[in-house]
Amino acid sequence: MDHNIPDQIKDGRVVLGIEIGSTRIKAVLTGADNLPIVSGEFAWENTLEDGIWTYSLEQVWAGLNNCVTVLKENILGKYSVHLEKVQSLGISAMMHGYLVFDKDGNQLVPFRTWRNNRTARASKELTSLLDYPIPQRWSIAHLYESILNGEEHVEDIAFISTLAGYVHWKLTGNKVLGIGDASGMFPVDPEKKVFNPKMVETFDNRIKSKNYNWKLKDILPKVLIAGEMGGTLTREGSLLLDPTGKLFPGIPMCPPEGDAGTGMVATNSVSVRTGNISAGTSVFAMLVLEKELSSVHPEIDLVTTPEGKPVAMAHSNNCTSDYDSWIALLGQAAAALGAEVSKPVLYDTLLNLALQGDPDCGGLLAYGYISGEHMTGFNEGRPLFVRSSESRFTLENFMRTHLFSSLCALRTGLNILFDEEKVEIDEIRGHGGFFKSPGVGQKIMAAATNTPVSVLDSAGEGGPWGIALLAAYMIRENKDKTLPEFLKSIFAGSTGITVEPDPEDVLGFQNFYMRYNRGLPVEKAAVASLV
Repeated sequence: MDHNIPDQIKDGRVVLGIEIGSTRIKAVLTGADNLPIVSGEFAWENTLEDGIWTYSLEQVWAGLNNCVTVLKENILGKYSVHLEKVQSLGISAMMHGYLVFDKDGNQLVPFRTWRNNRTARASKELTSLLDYPIPQRWSIAHLYESILNGEEHVEDIAFISTLAGYVHWKLTGNKVLGIGDASGMFPVDPEKKVFNPKMVETFDNRIKSKNYNWKLKDILPKVLIAGEMGGTLTREGSLLLDPTGKLFPGIPMCPPEGDAGTGMVATNSVSVRTGNISAGTSVFAMLVLEKELSSVHPEIDLVTTPEGKPVAMAHSNNCTSDYDSWIALLGQAAAALGAEVSKPVLYDTLLNLALQGDPDCGGLLAYGYISGEHMTGFNEGRPLFVRSSESRFTLENFMRTHLFSSLCALRTGLNILFDEEKVEIDEIRGHGGFFKSPGVGQKIMAAATNTPVSVLDSAGEGGPWGIALLAAYMIRENKDKTLPEFLKSIFAGSTGITVEPDPEDVLGFQNFYMRYNRGLPVEKAAVASLV
């Protein structure tokens, strides 16, 4: 195999994957062995405007431009080569949400992201109508809520998509979506690999009296599975991605996917009895099912792998955001006392203290509800820290409390899968910012799930690497090779550490989890009382 990386880049024998996440946009370039060569990223944040969590489309393109610029600078600095062409390209982004456009391509309302829990009525009605769990985050829930609210823009909708689908459309001209991302918009038929035709008809019949000039199937993107061609980068698209005009058009592009699907790929968790947990701004567990669930659970998403295999998804809107704020505050305190501490040292030091805390956090309690939390029934959130006069208020317990609290809503969903549905997995593979401090996230996650947790050496590149692998899979030589077979050869040499659950930590989390549930009325009072 040719390991001359500069030549690979110069000749275009590389693959590019870009993921638009909640807090960063990241690009990863892979080489002939499909392993990451270099990356570039751009940090950004959502904003709360008129009660809606959103990003402007101008932010999206500015962020993509910055990300690609940083990637190219890193390539030039490391290998003294300009990036001008690649073998294939893939776009991934945060799933769900509401992006709608009229027949002229004009955006009709601001982007409503997955973080908005304002569609409870629509979610409940659709779950009953379709006999299928429709979470509040899903695109169809946002659409139906807009219909129920009589919003004028609905009449003019010509296209609805996710963020990845929108960016891919602008880059290629094709209104398509990978099945994993599509399965978070509207239920898909796992056999036919399309949006469920019967449910589409049922939905159209429900809104028939509105006399809209569209049918649901006409405004949804076309569903594609891993390995299929998603289109090619147009000249206009190449300039959107790289305004310098140096990135060649004509690059084959794989179907755009959601961050859940790319997380499965990046952790080699696309086969039955495998599972992965992505933990960062939000946290979600993806468990590939051996059989269908026995009943409908509103707390559980039913989605698919990028190949269309059924997956149960337990998703919590809130994970690291609140303790990120606390760590930043403690960093400010250190600086005020004259101690200049780098961010990595600050995080590693404080998070490692959590391992020294009492197993049950000494009676402390926190709710990191930056936004609403559907898993526990909250449309809005108020970050909250609570203790009694008898609690053991130490820094170690304080940090442990925030780590434990960030996983409690997730545990609510996992209880349904593990205890009620008897879903079995052999191991959980973790990725995301929660696992950045070596050993800490794994040990806490193992306690929260009572399951072995592993983190691969390569998992740090996460979703952008996952979509790069899907782009590479599309152009594979052996077209008979399935996605699990393709990934098996790539991950054969990967190493990682598996952390087994510590019985004392497991018991400590169980006690904390009971306290967390008993305290939910306090969080409800905070939402009602604090504006």
